[in-house]
Amino acid sequence: MRALDCDVLVIGGGIVGLSTAYAITRAAPGTRVTVLEKEAGPARHQTGRNSGVIHSGIYYRPGSLKARFAVQGAAEMVKFCAEHGIAHEVTGKLIVATERSELPRLHALVQRGRENGIPVRELGPAQLEEREPWVRGLAAIHVGTTGICDFKAVAARLARLARDAGASVRYGAGVRAIGRRPSAVAVRTADGAVLRARALVNCAGLHCDRIARLAGDDPGMRIVPFRGEYYELVPARSSLVRGLVYPVPDPAFPFLGVHLTRGVDGSVHIGPNAVPALAREGYAWHTVRPRELAGTLAYRGSWRIARRHWRYGAGELHRSLSKRAFTDAVRRLLPDITADDLIPAPAGVRAQAVLPDGTLVDDFLIRESPRIVHVLNAPSPAATASLPIGREVARRVLERL
Repeated sequence: MRALDCDVLVIGGGIVGLSTAYAITRAAPGTRVTVLEKEAGPARHQTGRNSGVIHSGIYYRPGSLKARFAVQGAAEMVKFCAEHGIAHEVTGKLIVATERSELPRLHALVQRGRENGIPVRELGPAQLEEREPWVRGLAAIHVGTTGICDFKAVAARLARLARDAGASVRYGAGVRAIGRRPSAVAVRTADGAVLRARALVNCAGLHCDRIARLAGDDPGMRIVPFRGEYYELVPARSSLVRGLVYPVPDPAFPFLGVHLTRGVDGSVHIGPNAVPALAREGYAWHTVRPRELAGTLAYRGSWRIARRHWRYGAGELHRSLSKRAFTDAVRRLLPDITADDLIPAPAGVRAQAVLPDGTLVDDFLIRESPRIVHVLNAPSPAATASLPIGREVARRVLERL
C-alpha cells in the first residue's frame, strides 16, 4: 500500500482554510498538513474581496456560532494583527436609523448586543452629528469593538505561520476528484497529482457543496452566490465619512445593507448591495458560467427564495443596474452625496448556503462524515471569526485521526 502523503488535507486557501491549517499545527505539532488552493495565491475570493471590517458580533443570535465566534474572533483578530504588524484599527461603528419604523429594530440591536457581551451606546441626533457630521439619522448606536484590518495580509501571514510549522501550501491545485477508503482519503488535483491523507477538511467556500458531493457526501444545502457591488468615494469627498456607518439591517436577510466603510488605507467604500451572481465567481454581470447558473436555477431552494423575497430582490437589482438608484440609497445616510462622488470598486461574491426549502442558512455550518469535516456556510463574519473557526475545525478533524 502506498504511504500517506500527509495526515490532513485542507481544501481551500482562504482565511478559514489557512486558519484551520495553522490551528492544527499548533494543537498537534508534527501533524502533517497540506493545503490545496486552486488559485495562484491565498485569499483571492471572499477573504480578499470583503469590506475589511472586524465585526463585533452584535447582529447574531445569542449562543449561535456566529455570535460566539465573532465576539471572540474580533478580540483575537485585533491581537493577531498587532502581534504581526498587520494594518488594523479599532474604530467602533455607528448603526443609524433613518426612519421611525427602524427605531424598534435599533433598540432590539441594543438588547442583542448586551446579550452578546458587546459594549453598545445609544446616541441621539446631536451625538450622531458630533461623530459623523455629514451623516443624518433619527437615532444611532455606537458599537465600540468594531474595527478594520487587511484580511488578505492576515491570510498571507497564516499561510506563512502554517508553513513555518511544517505545513505545505500548494497553489494552483484545484481539486478534480476525491476517493475514500476506510483508512484514507485520496484527492486528485488539476495537474494529475494524487495525494492521500488520513483526513480531509473542506474549506472551499464558493465551491464547498461541490467538494462535498465529490467526496460522496450529501451536503443538504447548496451554495447560491450573491454578488456584492461596491463603490468608492472619490478622494476629494472621502472626508464626508470618518469611520464606519451602517443602516439598521432587515432581520429577514443575512445581508447588512449598503454601508460606509473607511478602510485601513483611508479610502471609503460604499456597499455592498446583494444580487444573484451568474457564476460562483461572478464578479460582474458579464461573467456567466452556464453550467453553474443552470445548477442554481435547477435548485428548488433558489426559486423559493425568489418567490418569498422577490420585492427585496427587485430593489437590489434596480440598485445594481442604476447608479442613480444606488446613490439614492446612500443618500438616506449621507444626504450630500451625488452620483459623481462614486466610482466603481471591485465586487465580491458571498457564498450563501441555502436549504431546499429556500431558507438562507444564518449561522456557520460545519458538518462531519467519516474522515471528513465540511465547512458549508462561512460567509461574513467568517473573516473576523476565522481564528476560533479554525480551532473548532481543527479540533473536529484531529478527533478523526
